[in-house]
Amino acid sequence: MRRAAGGPAPRRRPRGAALPSVSAWVLAAVLLLTGCAQPVVPIERLGRKAAEGVRPHGRPLAAPPSGRALPPVVDHVATRDRVVFLTRDDADRDPRRTATPREPRLPVRRFTTGLRPLAGRPYATQRAALCARRTRLLRPPRGAYDSTTLRAAADCGVAAVVLWRATLAPAGLTYSRGPHHLRRGDIVRLAPGAPAARLLGVLRERNLTAARLEDYL
Repeated sequence: MRRAAGGPAPRRRPRGAALPSVSAWVLAAVLLLTGCAQPVVPIERLGRKAAEGVRPHGRPLAAPPSGRALPPVVDHVATRDRVVFLTRDDADRDPRRTATPREPRLPVRRFTTGLRPLAGRPYATQRAALCARRTRLLRPPRGAYDSTTLRAAADCGVAAVVLWRATLAPAGLTYSRGPHHLRRGDIVRLAPGAPAARLLGVLRERNLTAARLEDYL
């Protein structure tokens, strides 16, 4: 465009300078109208929440890690001695049955198992039940347990969870696994109505004797 003679020269935009963006002006206006944005949670606070066990939907941890080793689950004791271990659950005791003088005095480890199963229950419930027993050797009710049971047992000072490989029932001996005869180190559960005297002949045949479980675990 040509300028009139004697008039001032039009101003030119410096090369490289950018015009203000319309979107930037609009964004600035929105921020002024709506106020400050939502505050961002600092990373330090996020780390503290994670340490407190916060989980989506408020789900608590199943069992807090204590760092203690889980107790072993045993139905057999590794030993060179030719011994077996007899056990009986208090829940299996028949109140109508009384001991007779003819019954031999064999070492039998009695367990107070309780009537309600532990497996599947929350950690706090299992821990309260196990710690109340104050025992080193634990037999869970009906032999049922889960990983939470083992963690609660460790936190209550349990040294071993004791199951059984053989069961003496009125009909005879049955086995949960392995060979179908008694071997050294076997843990035997005496079922209701099965007197320990029935084992004497079997123990003699296998050249075995009964020993105290507490002396080996």
